[in-house]
Amino acid sequence: MKIFIIADTHFSHENIIKYTGRPFKTAEDMNEEMIQRWNNKVGKDDLVLHLGDFALGNNEEVKNLRNKLNGNIVLLKGNHDHKAARNAGFLIVKGAIEIDNIIFSHNPLQKKEIPKGFTNVHGHIHEKESLNGVNISVEKTDYAPLELEELKKRINKDND
Repeated sequence: MKIFIIADTHFSHENIIKYTGRPFKTAEDMNEEMIQRWNNKVGKDDLVLHLGDFALGNNEEVKNLRNKLNGNIVLLKGNHDHKAARNAGFLIVKGAIEIDNIIFSHNPLQKKEIPKGFTNVHGHIHEKESLNGVNISVEKTDYAPLELEELKKRINKDND
């Protein structure tokens, strides 16, 4: 089993394309491409830590999107994750998760909130650079999940 990280997919969110300069013509094109990229990396038994803002849509639409994706998904609730996400088959977590000196959150943490020796990995800011951590929004990961081991390599390279 591998562990993958991703944030801010915003499946079915037409306006996110123009807000962040995503290279897709429509939300449908974006959904199809991101689902393909996701499933090309993530296996059925892998774990995906989604750092929030999964999708727009009603219960059925969000559940259908989730069912097209490989892996067991833990969703850190983002500011765009509403009731529909609760019924889509995720394990939903509010707040942050710590793994191997990494604090995963939806919003970037303030420097004073990050313990010494830890790195904050987050989403929420899309194509922008992180001031106090690592931005893992899909705009920074070629619209696909990033394997945890690859993320650790990036963090170590940045810390050298």
